[in-house]
Amino acid sequence: MPGQSSKDISKFFIAGINYKKTDAAIRGKFAISNDQYASLLSLAPSYGLNELFILSTCNRTEIYGFADQPDQLIQLLCHQTEGNADTFSQLAYVKSGMSAIQHMFSVGAGLDSQILGDYEIVGQLKVAVKFAREKGFIGTFSERLVNSVLQSSKAIKNNTGLSGGTVSVSFAAIQFIKENIADIAGKEILLLGTGKIGRSTCKNIIDYLGTTNITLINRTQEKAAELAFELGVQYVPADLLSDHIRRADIIIVATNAATPTILTSHLQDQGNKLVIDLSIPCNVEESSRLLPNVQLVNVDELSRINDATLQKREAEVPLALAIIEEHIAEFTDWHEMRKHVPVLKAVKTKLKEIQTFPSYIQLCPGTVTTRPVDSDLKIQRVINGMASKMRQQNTRGCQYIEAINEFITTGSN
Repeated sequence: MPGQSSKDISKFFIAGINYKKTDAAIRGKFAISNDQYASLLSLAPSYGLNELFILSTCNRTEIYGFADQPDQLIQLLCHQTEGNADTFSQLAYVKSGMSAIQHMFSVGAGLDSQILGDYEIVGQLKVAVKFAREKGFIGTFSERLVNSVLQSSKAIKNNTGLSGGTVSVSFAAIQFIKENIADIAGKEILLLGTGKIGRSTCKNIIDYLGTTNITLINRTQEKAAELAFELGVQYVPADLLSDHIRRADIIIVATNAATPTILTSHLQDQGNKLVIDLSIPCNVEESSRLLPNVQLVNVDELSRINDATLQKREAEVPLALAIIEEHIAEFTDWHEMRKHVPVLKAVKTKLKEIQTFPSYIQLCPGTVTTRPVDSDLKIQRVINGMASKMRQQNTRGCQYIEAINEFITTGSN
């Protein structure tokens, strides 16, 4: 089982690409679906990897894990992607040790998101780690690190305005519609995909555009039916896609297919359409942008929206960074203590042995009749004191001798 002993932080890497150096089309070549994720994890041991997870969103594709060299992680990640490892390496950022840990905290807080403070990343991080955990690739180190990142993110959410307002990629789509389409109530809206982003978008349409004139289509029809019933909109089977593209004025695509769901041929000569593609890889054929009746907008274009809400968020960044610093300090303290666990266990074993030595029994005659539970408590008190001192001073050998001396001294009183 990975992660049972203290890990060398210098061997913890993150390798990734994000919106800062790549556009949606390139990121789409390195997006990882659930099926690809499962296949990559099954291959990981052959690459010498046993503790890792992959975060693939519309903003980024990143792999986190322990390795001798980051190239192991990059080669694994790119094994099944459309893009190759050479291209990825040219565009990627690679961080190790504390730099990788700090990056992960920034990502979890929304500081590294395409829209500052986008809190959707938290759910995406949880899903990514849960998937890897179920396959046995999350060890003690990763579990503790992820929990620390989530706690930090929650503290930032509750104590700052970094995620204040209603700005996310899905909400940016709503803003774009509101600013560019008149008479929303009279428009037919088609929403493809009822996953996390599709669900959020549908709710935002109802809440902020004030319309339920929405038709849902999903590859799994039961999921579309469930959401339609919950929100009071309609759904149709996927085989009616072409008919409803023809009827729709606004088409929002939030699917995760490997190839485009909506083709140029679907849209040609079908009336004026606003098409918003929230998918990575893009699920609307790029050539449809050339049609005179189509206005196509993707996630990169939506994320350029910069309003007063985002300016307010920027003012909260220093406070968010201070919270992150506190949680990183707590995590590194925990990791330092993990290094001492073998020594502490060895001392505990030795103290139990000392109780049986004739010289100790002669020195502390009362201990022969001591209840085992009392003896265990005394040993644990000594170990706790030793751990506290080791945390403050890097003097393992001295603390070992002092612990034995303290145990004998307290036993003779």
